Amino acid sequence: MDKNTVTIEFEALAENQSFARAAAAAYAAALDPTMEELTEIKTAVSEAVSNAIIHGYQRKGAGKIVMELKTLDGDKIFIRISDFGKGIADIRQAMEPMFSTEADQEMSGMGFTVMESFVDKVFVESEEGKGTAVTLIKYLDIYHGL
Repeated sequence: MDKNTVTIEFEALAENQSFARAAAAAYAAALDPTMEELTEIKTAVSEAVSNAIIHGYQRKGAGKIVMELKTLDGDKIFIRISDFGKGIADIRQAMEPMFSTEADQEMSGMGFTVMESFVDKVFVESEEGKGTAVTLIKYLDIYHGL
């Protein structure tokens, strides 16, 4: 594991979603990713932070989100986004495409599916009443096709 670790804590507010995206992109930039890889990282982070705000804290804006970034083996980015909200009762069900806890079906239920399509690994840990941690791992093509 590489030594560069960054941990950022911010309020669970919608306006901080773009901050989290930018911070993850700035961290990843040191590894010289392609523009496509940067976009994929930003999209996955955006979905994870959005889930924390909407589902973890039920859009109340009262709570913290912690984002931890690490470089693994020189070519992988590890991103863990944690909240301390209500948690997920059934992780397997929550990760099913189209599943949503929103009664009015305002949400598409595709957050985890989007994350899985843009990064190489997604791990979810959660405990009801204590919060959720989503770990995203993205493998970078450090050779850019050479």
